[in-house]
Amino acid sequence: MLIELLSAGMAALNDYIATHVLTCLVPAFLLAGAMVTFIRREAILALLGERVSKFKSFPLAAGSSFLVAACSCTVIPVASGLYYAGAGIGAAFIVLWVAPASNILALTYTGTILGGEMVVARVVASLLMAFVVGMVMSYAFRDAPQPPRARAAAPAGKDDAFIDRKSLILIGLLVLTLLLPNYLVQSGPYLLKVGVWAALTLATAAYAWWAIEREQLQLWMQETWWFVRIIFPLLLAGVFVVGIVGYLLPEAWVREWLGGNSLLATFLATLIGSITYFATMTEAPFVHTLMGLGMGKGPALALLLCGPGLSLPNWLAIARVFGVRQALVYVPTIMVLSTAVGWFFGNFIL
Repeated sequence: MLIELLSAGMAALNDYIATHVLTCLVPAFLLAGAMVTFIRREAILALLGERVSKFKSFPLAAGSSFLVAACSCTVIPVASGLYYAGAGIGAAFIVLWVAPASNILALTYTGTILGGEMVVARVVASLLMAFVVGMVMSYAFRDAPQPPRARAAAPAGKDDAFIDRKSLILIGLLVLTLLLPNYLVQSGPYLLKVGVWAALTLATAAYAWWAIEREQLQLWMQETWWFVRIIFPLLLAGVFVVGIVGYLLPEAWVREWLGGNSLLATFLATLIGSITYFATMTEAPFVHTLMGLGMGKGPALALLLCGPGLSLPNWLAIARVFGVRQALVYVPTIMVLSTAVGWFFGNFIL
């Protein structure tokens, strides 16, 4: 039994490393380090800072997150990069939630498999939840001190500009390296996605070597390594545990208890989604399969939201990067909201 459990954990870990580290986590970590290194804090503070009107910063954070095709783990370096660069905690956690729960790539795939009605419900639900999450995190930690690394981060520019042109181009290339492999290669061999990632990474590296000063490159690598060192080991540990949990969870039990739109069924769907790791877009076929077995639309929506938006590795990494108290507020908030929203939509909207 123990060998089977360890094998299940290792299988999940092998799959995660083989299909997510290169094309997802590597560019995400590099982007996080670049945001802290090259973007002056004044730029982040002016758009997403804690003192900016929530009616300005929250929609901006949510709207931009729709374009980021990321899973619950990949988005952590991006959101934490914003946070340590000066973004308010509410805006940072909106990015942390919306990008995996409701990005354009996942929405498109959801529409293809589950229909337009479920896509609209997913968008509306994720936006409503995003605003509530932002307000909860901002209020709960309104008196929390600024992250030390945000205060210590040195501005990259030598003038008063938010970011110099060369650094802006570099960050744009990093964003393309993170997004295009997922947007351009939605099917076919994984090596094709790796090929797109490799070409973009080589182009970005060549540009950085040509355009960026060596001292700034070194600082960028130091900041990137800090994110890798803090986040990556916990992601691996979480994925291993999720593989074991998935092995122990009886499929027949899932089929029996997720039927209908009851509050219990919706909560169980939320619980399963909040623990299990789903790569972006994989939640739609999984939900489609369960709906074919009798799962209600309310639990289906809850699973669509929580599946890609939360996971056990996500919990651990959030606690490590943002703080244990922040994780203890954020995770239950998402679970309560997903259950309530799924139950309401399942019984009165869908």
